[in-house]
Amino acid sequence: MIPPKELVLFAGAALLMVLSPGPNMIYLISRSICQGRKAGVISLLGVIAGFLVHMFSAAVGLTTLFLAVPLAYEVLKWAGAAYLLWLAWQAVRPGARSPFEARSLPADPPSRLFAMGFLTNLLNPKIAMFYLSVFPQFVSAAHGSIFTQSITLGLTQIAVSFSVNLAIALSAARMAAWFGRNPLWLAAQRYFMGFVLTGLAIRLAVERRHAA
Repeated sequence: MIPPKELVLFAGAALLMVLSPGPNMIYLISRSICQGRKAGVISLLGVIAGFLVHMFSAAVGLTTLFLAVPLAYEVLKWAGAAYLLWLAWQAVRPGARSPFEARSLPADPPSRLFAMGFLTNLLNPKIAMFYLSVFPQFVSAAHGSIFTQSITLGLTQIAVSFSVNLAIALSAARMAAWFGRNPLWLAAQRYFMGFVLTGLAIRLAVERRHAA
């Protein structure tokens, strides 16, 4: 059984991860603004389904595979860094719009909302790197079944992410309205997001491979 102190520490790491700008946040905000809270919540359910895939992959040992095979790790690392840099450019490029800025997009049916949420999270390099670099540090043979520990940690991370992302999906419209009344903050938010995403990309690119 994982010691309570370790579980609280892991929950804190999961909270920091979900609060940092990334594909999940951008998608949920955009969809909630474009199509309303219900669409945001349906998209969030797809995101949670993606988390379940990451969790069970870690539980059965795929994390160990990536850490043990340098090529697989390097491909994932550089692809993730490139993707984050692309997101940063999308935030600051000329004519770019903030995810909090209301925009008109065609409505998607629930099945597509769920599928897009699922794929956004499944292919999210930030989540993959979290499960590769942070997740294994809280698993120890001294605490019992590795599989049980992995499921416990995964469910903890999912609970933290669901709570934060649900608040984002439900309040995105109000945040967008506030930013609409404060255009200078809207621009500052875009550049701040670009700065954070660039920092995450650089950190990911220079991160050394953990020993197997």
